[in-house]
Amino acid sequence: MKLLMLGWELPPHNSGGLGVACYHMAKAIAQAGVDIDFVLPYDAAHPDTEWMTIHAATKQIPDQRTEGGLAYSGDYPTLRKLQASYITHVEELVRTQEYDVIHAHDWLTMEAGVRAKELSGLPLVVHVHATEFDRSASDSGNPLIHEIEYQGLMVADRIFAVSNITKAIIVSKYNIPAEKIEVVHNALDVTSLLNYEYDQSTYRYLESLKEEGYTIVGTITRFTVQKGLTQLMKAAARASERYDRLAFLFCGDGEQRDELIQLAADYGISDKVYFTGFVRGKQWRDAYSVSDVFVMSSVSEPFGLTALEAAHHDTALIISKQSGVGEVLKGIFRYDFWDTDKLADQIIGIATSPALLSSLRQSAKSEYLKFSWNDVAQKCLVNYHQLRTGVYA
Repeated sequence: MKLLMLGWELPPHNSGGLGVACYHMAKAIAQAGVDIDFVLPYDAAHPDTEWMTIHAATKQIPDQRTEGGLAYSGDYPTLRKLQASYITHVEELVRTQEYDVIHAHDWLTMEAGVRAKELSGLPLVVHVHATEFDRSASDSGNPLIHEIEYQGLMVADRIFAVSNITKAIIVSKYNIPAEKIEVVHNALDVTSLLNYEYDQSTYRYLESLKEEGYTIVGTITRFTVQKGLTQLMKAAARASERYDRLAFLFCGDGEQRDELIQLAADYGISDKVYFTGFVRGKQWRDAYSVSDVFVMSSVSEPFGLTALEAAHHDTALIISKQSGVGEVLKGIFRYDFWDTDKLADQIIGIATSPALLSSLRQSAKSEYLKFSWNDVAQKCLVNYHQLRTGVYA
């Protein structure tokens, strides 16, 4: 089987979990014997991808000053021009190459996937890692992106949704039949996280606080409205009013950075909140390791790979009920993103009970190991076969 996979990013030029998921999913599919052509919008080196052929749709080079590549927002006209060039490259590929299935990831590549299907007649899989309803954390968002998502979902022969939460949004907001949608949860590639030794000097001050009995509450995410960080900051303030041995680590960057810094000052907890900026590599791994508790506070999170990564690094997990990863992890605390009082209670409960902290750490660590990208690949392969043959079990 030969697969045309359309994606917008791969590590190390990724701005978030989409690139990580695409990389490990494609690798597992390739290891199952599938020949993959993976199309990217930019031209850059990607180590450890010899198992597939990468096509650069343009000569643009990722901007290393950003969060690792080509951003999702910002200069929107430039983004649309880039998408047009991407579509042109995909058109050339389907005219000159033979494929069996087209697999397009998220709205950024949906138009190219639809065009490839039009030219080739091949089955199209649209993989939804997030919708515009998630990104805007509302029913508004960008109307053009909504239209692109609607058209892509309508034309797709099969839709992969990363969680039941995402599937429900697709059904309710876009009126897509539920039977057209397959839930394909993400996984964690444990081997990519091995051979690592935590360096306590990276966050030396936080380590000194831990020696004094402080509990470190961390989050690693983009600073956008979708991530519920203003609510997390409010909960941090309320928890700190009742228990003073707490420190909060905010790793990431985004348009809400200045607002969050100001909020910490307004709440009187600037001395308890530490902002790192965007992190990757050693700083990223060490941020997980220094944290005792990891909070995913998202208003709408289709899945949330960072929770699995945090579990690997031995943290207790507090996850908003609006996050899809909670469908596969049970030994965790959950709360509604808006319920800052409950979140504060949970943080204090963990911080004041070593037994509870230990129990939550062990539960999360035992659960995340159950999920494999090989299982994800097998689910994809079953769907590819059904679409190619028209035979459904």
